[in-house]
Amino acid sequence: MPAASPALREARRRELVSACRTIFDARGAAEAPVEEIARTVGIARGLIYREFTAKEELVVLTVAGYLAELAALMELAVASETEPAAQLERLVEAYTGFCRRYPAFLDGQIGLMRRPARELAALVSEEVWDELGDGMAGCLGPLADVICAGGERGAFSLLDPALTANLVWTQLLGTMHLARIGVGVRRAPDGEPALFRIPPPTLVGACVASALATVGAGR
Repeated sequence: MPAASPALREARRRELVSACRTIFDARGAAEAPVEEIARTVGIARGLIYREFTAKEELVVLTVAGYLAELAALMELAVASETEPAAQLERLVEAYTGFCRRYPAFLDGQIGLMRRPARELAALVSEEVWDELGDGMAGCLGPLADVICAGGERGAFSLLDPALTANLVWTQLLGTMHLARIGVGVRRAPDGEPALFRIPPPTLVGACVASALATVGAGR
């Protein structure tokens, strides 16, 4: 069988990533069997491995697509306000709203972060790794810029805007995972462990408060 042209291969890769995203969104989870992706596109399962060295590449590219969408929303969030504290609040709302709208995005991030960076990088091509990096930088960039501006204006107290942006991002990720679970654990009056409901809007407010505390707002 003759090799497909570069344009055809690129079109097929985009189609496969789109199919993976469709399945993720439909299920609300970052889970898509290779067979189902192939069936959605109408190709044999084996052809997927001609385009991607491993399923991880497909997942990484799908997550990168989510990140690109979120980055655009974060840029709009920054542009909607002028004061750093208000900009940070809008950024947090954009992030948390996106996680609630696309639970598979939340799953995908957590799934990728379970692996050490070197291990994940070894599983995917340099091109795919760079695309993930671009997606993350596109989201963290507006966050770091707002944190830096807040520091320069004396609204925030911090040392390293880039590090702080990564800390805020990771804290939000963990809190939104708790929002997805929807329950916490506490000790009941009888001494036994008990579950209690956590309304997602409550955690969104907690995310804003946590982000402002992390950047040292008001200190």
